[in-house]
Amino acid sequence: MLAAVNTLVITGIDAKVVKVEVDLMLGLPGFDIVGLASASIREARERVKSAIKNSGLEFPNKKIIVNLAPADLKKEGSHFDLAIAAGILAASGQIDPLPANYYLAGELSLDGTVTKVPGILPMALELAATASDAVFIVPEENSKEAALVNEITSYATSSLMELYTCLSGQASLRSVGVFNPDEYNHIDKIADFSEVKGQETAKRALQIAAAGLHNALLIGPPGGGKTMLARRVPGILPEMTREEILETSRIYSVAGLLNPTNPLIVNRPFRAPHKNASAASIIGGGKIPHPGEISLAQNGVLFMDELPEFHRDVLEALRQPLEDKIVTVARAQATYTFPANFSLIASMNPCPCGQFGSETTECRCTPIQIHNYLSRISGPLLDRMDLHVEVPRIKFEHLKDESSAESSATIRERIKNARVIQARRFARSKTKLNSEMRPADIKKHCRLDESSERLLKKAFESFNMSARAYDRILKVARTIADLDESTDIHIGHLAEAIQYRSLDRKYWNK
Repeated sequence: MLAAVNTLVITGIDAKVVKVEVDLMLGLPGFDIVGLASASIREARERVKSAIKNSGLEFPNKKIIVNLAPADLKKEGSHFDLAIAAGILAASGQIDPLPANYYLAGELSLDGTVTKVPGILPMALELAATASDAVFIVPEENSKEAALVNEITSYATSSLMELYTCLSGQASLRSVGVFNPDEYNHIDKIADFSEVKGQETAKRALQIAAAGLHNALLIGPPGGGKTMLARRVPGILPEMTREEILETSRIYSVAGLLNPTNPLIVNRPFRAPHKNASAASIIGGGKIPHPGEISLAQNGVLFMDELPEFHRDVLEALRQPLEDKIVTVARAQATYTFPANFSLIASMNPCPCGQFGSETTECRCTPIQIHNYLSRISGPLLDRMDLHVEVPRIKFEHLKDESSAESSATIRERIKNARVIQARRFARSKTKLNSEMRPADIKKHCRLDESSERLLKKAFESFNMSARAYDRILKVARTIADLDESTDIHIGHLAEAIQYRSLDRKYWNK
C-alpha cells in the first residue's frame, strides 16, 4: 500500500515542501530511504523503527521504500522522522491516509517522544505564503514558534502515540495557542549610554551609525571605553517592526538558537564573535550551510573587538556582505543566500601596545611593528567603514563628573525620528535606510549646494578618496541631516561626515 505525507526542508533560511512517499511491498524485510537524503535522514530508519515499536504500535514486517520528492533537492535534517513514521502507519493501515493539507515536522526519540527541531518558523512562514489552508503539526517544544504565524492552523504533539490517537480519531489535536510577543520586550535591560563618561565625539558617531545603520571603526588605546560604547548601541536603535522581528527570528530558528519559551527575537541583535572564530562561523557556511554571525546580527549590530587580531580570510570575506547586505554560500548541489544587513562596529588599538599617537604614554612599538599591525586592515575593508572614530584615554575629571549624560531613551527618540524620515523618503523603494542607498538614490537624495560641492571636491583630492568613500560620505551626510531634521544637506553636515573619513590618515599615513 502507498501513502504520502507532507513535510518541508530548509534551504538557507527558506523552506520548501517535500512529499514523503511510503510504499510497503512483499519481499525480504528492509527499510530504504531514497531522494537525495543526508546521513541524518538515512539514520531515521533506526529511530522510526524503534519509536513505532516502543510506542506500542506495529512496525510492518515488509520491504519499506520511502521516497522524498522532489528527488533532485538535497534533504538535510532530522525533522523528517515524524512524517516518515506517519507515512508508515498510514501505509500499513493503522491510521487513515492524511489529508493533502497536513504537514508534519519533528524528530523522534527511540521511546517515541517527539523532540524539537530547528527551522519551524521559516516552515510556518512558507506555508502561510503558499498554503493558507495548511494544518501544521509540530513538536510540543516548537509550539510557541509555530504560534507566531497565525495565518495557518498549527497543532502540537509530544509523542508518536499522541499523534496516533489523534489521527485515528480517538482524541483531538492540541492547538498551539496564541503567542503574545509584547510580553518579551526587554529593551530596558540593555546597558544605558548615560553610564558612559566623556567620549562625546564617539557617542555622536555611534548615534549617526545607529540612525542610518552605518559601519563604524573605533580606534584608541586600551581602557578608553570602546567596548563599553559598542555594547550600548542596541539600546539606542528603534524597536524592531513585526517584519524585522520575523525576519531575524527565522534566521535564529534555522540556526537552532531560539528559546522554546520565548521563540522570538524582539530586541536588536548584538553579536560579538571571538577573534579566533573561523570564516564559516562568521560569514556562514560549513558542510551543511548555516547562517553565520553576520546573518545572526541581521537588523542589529556585529561587534568585532580587536579587529586586526581576526584571521585575514575572515576580514577579507566581510567585504562583499558589507557592500551587498547578503552573503551567498555556494555548494556543488545548491547555492544558499543569507541576509546580512547589519551595522558593523569594530574596535582596534592603534598599535600592538596600544599607545601609538598617545599624548601621555610613550609607544613601545617599532615602526615596522606598527606598520605590520595596521596593515592587517586592508584598504578595501577600511574603505567600507563609514565612520572612523578616535576614542582617546578618558581623563580623570570626566570620571568624576557627576552631571547626568544623555540617556539611551532620549537618544533613541532622536534616532526614531531620523528613521521615520528615511521611511518616508524610501516609501516607494526597496531601499529602507541611508546606508542601503544605490548610486541613483544618492544622486536623487544627496544634492549639494555650490559651497558644499567645493568642500567635497577639496577633501576628495586632498585625501585621495575612492569612489566608494565619496558615496559613503554623502550617505553619512544625509543621515546627519536627517538627525537635524533638515531636508537639505548643508555644509556643516558634509563637513562632519568628511571628518569621520579623515582619521585613517593619522594612522595609515595616506
